[in-house]
Amino acid sequence: MNWLGTLSLILIAVIICGQLSTCLKLPAVLGELLCGVILGPAVLHWLQPSHLLDTLADLGVICLMFLAGLDSDLPALKKLWRPCLLVAVMGMIIPIITADLTGHYFYLSNTASLFLGVTFAATSVSISVVVLQEMQQLKSLAGTTILGAAVIDDLLAVLVLSLVTSLEQQKKAATGQPLWQTLLIQLIFLLILVLICPKIVAWLMKLSQHLVLPASETAVALSLCLFLSYLAKLVGLSDVIGAFFAGLAISRTKTKKIVNHNMEALGYSLLIPIFFISIGLKLTVAGLKKDWLLILFLTIGGIGAKLLGAALGARLAHFSWHNAWIIGAGMIARGEMALVVAQMGLKQHLLAPDYYSAVIAAIILTTLIAPILLRFFLKQHHQ
Repeated sequence: MNWLGTLSLILIAVIICGQLSTCLKLPAVLGELLCGVILGPAVLHWLQPSHLLDTLADLGVICLMFLAGLDSDLPALKKLWRPCLLVAVMGMIIPIITADLTGHYFYLSNTASLFLGVTFAATSVSISVVVLQEMQQLKSLAGTTILGAAVIDDLLAVLVLSLVTSLEQQKKAATGQPLWQTLLIQLIFLLILVLICPKIVAWLMKLSQHLVLPASETAVALSLCLFLSYLAKLVGLSDVIGAFFAGLAISRTKTKKIVNHNMEALGYSLLIPIFFISIGLKLTVAGLKKDWLLILFLTIGGIGAKLLGAALGARLAHFSWHNAWIIGAGMIARGEMALVVAQMGLKQHLLAPDYYSAVIAAIILTTLIAPILLRFFLKQHHQ
């Protein structure tokens, strides 16, 4: 099958499976993952991993992280920064420790075990948002805290992933600059992203409004996203961190709405589904059968550690136990962010391909169980 047939097959399958997932009140991403599993080597063998799909998947994850930064609600985060920070940090520390110990129990290397911790520290609240909306709790104190903590969670997960990647690359390099120099360069780059980049981006986006080119704001935004991703890669960080900060900077400009609309159309109609399908293509039935016990441990540990960690963070911020458990349950789902981290880790050889299927399966299971627990605690709260 040539590349046109491959892309048309992917898009048709994504439309069907995404619609089915939505009808079942599940994230569309789960349908897209299932597409990859069914069409790939695990079942039908209609699709195979290829250079084209890998390239488009890389663009998809960059687009996904750009949109994550663009959708970040910084004003709400500033109002509740203390409880959000406590929930995010506690909700990362305990899952990192739990997953790291699980990795060592199954005789994984120190690097692979630490990477498991980073993967299961991430949070994706897209499915929690749907539940909160259904229960009319999205704008409640607990709902706002969940959204704010998820933003911090994503940022911390990407930063930790970049740090682990840098350390691993430094260990494997036979020659090169000292580790302290690499970390210093990366720190300077991050400070530039936080302190200087927003001002430059704001000026460029204002300039884009005066260009006569079609979709000029989106063209400039996409250029900035790709350029900052390139610079992040150049200094040894993950490229997604550049994309995330590009979106974060543009979210503070007047062009946010139009850029978000156009980038969502580009991303969710083509690039992002290809990213999730490419993950499904790498799953193997043999890997799932062989590592079923690891999947069980990662799923139970991932749910319990995030629930307990985030709830303790909420209690430290003086929330009641009722709201603390709601916040903890709202932070359980790993979803897109954990899949991004898993994919980046596989590319950087932080995780052996033998365990990749087990990690993805555990991420999917935690995401499926998360809304059930959130609904349970929300109902308990109203009794």
